[in-house]
Amino acid sequence: MKSLTATLAAALSIALANDAARAAEPSTAPAPAIEQVAQFDGAMPTGITVAPNGRMFVNFPQWGDNAPFTVGEVVNGTTVPYPDLATNQPDPAAPAAHFISVQSVVADGANRLWVLDTAAPGFRTPQPGGAKLVAIDLATNTIVRTIVLPDSVVLPTTYLNDVRFDLRQGEAGVAYITDSSNAGIGGIIVVDLATGKAFRRLSGHASTAPEPDFTPVVDGEPLMNRPANGPAKPVRVASDAIALSADGSLLYYGPLSGRTLYAVPTAALRDPRVSEADLAGQIRDMGAKGASDGIAEDDRGRVFAGDYEHNAIRVLDQGKWSTVVTDPAISWPDTLSIGRDGYLYFTANQLHRQAGFHEGRDLRRKPYAVLRIRIDSGPVLLTRP
Repeated sequence: MKSLTATLAAALSIALANDAARAAEPSTAPAPAIEQVAQFDGAMPTGITVAPNGRMFVNFPQWGDNAPFTVGEVVNGTTVPYPDLATNQPDPAAPAAHFISVQSVVADGANRLWVLDTAAPGFRTPQPGGAKLVAIDLATNTIVRTIVLPDSVVLPTTYLNDVRFDLRQGEAGVAYITDSSNAGIGGIIVVDLATGKAFRRLSGHASTAPEPDFTPVVDGEPLMNRPANGPAKPVRVASDAIALSADGSLLYYGPLSGRTLYAVPTAALRDPRVSEADLAGQIRDMGAKGASDGIAEDDRGRVFAGDYEHNAIRVLDQGKWSTVVTDPAISWPDTLSIGRDGYLYFTANQLHRQAGFHEGRDLRRKPYAVLRIRIDSGPVLLTRP
């Protein structure tokens, strides 16, 4: 039987989640139709990206599903290893040359697929020399750039989560990466794509950390780490979701364990001469988006966000949050990606039903899916003319 304290905590969590839902204004427009465009009967996917030419890529982090490959392309309804099976086979002797456990894939505007390799299967300490950004030329399907991230930014607790690119900055562009550590400090990692030099920003700042006393409510129950043996503990995941404004001037981000979206000017973020204190003073609170794993930006200046507590997709448009669509099929919207075809794509992977949240019982029900809704806008592709 639950203790009175646990019962009150659960009630408070549900009340807070309901307050967050009411904070988002309902949309007056009819909800768009939800279409399934891919399904997966094996390992659970997290990331998805739709390249400007329409090719679709997904990734499967090594969290215990024994995925035969960690990066794949969806071709005619079948997912095949990308760029090939050999690259997807970890090699301890050559960690930079092989994918280990990929959390995110993002296509840019220069016909490349970028692969963000955590090198941290099972959320363990990143393998030395394995945490990296890898660029694959989509014209030749070959690796053209590998940036191994140094220990100065990949801490023992780091979990590289998602990434955005602005190819107009510097000689070859800049990447912004979220550290969504669940055992340490969050932060934003800035990477110069020409030199490979990287540095951390807002490391341990309140905006990149889990929100205090946050307990999400999913499928009607408080979501907590519940091992088969041992006490339940809060889920504490740091900065996760990330997006760029249509002009590249703002970086949007927020913790997975939280409901607030933040924004910070990118010019200050990538300038090491701007102190951490001055940078923190420029952070903007963009309001309560709901609890999100992934977010995405469009070329109309809107920010879309998954809401895993309410099986929903929401949007920030002209300063106001509203719900675009909600449906039981949107079971943990993880990563969002906007295609040139006017659709918002996202994975629905039932992440909250994993065994670690349910005393060792895996409640997921295959297949997992990629869904899409029509939004009549395009992606933000920040490239030189």
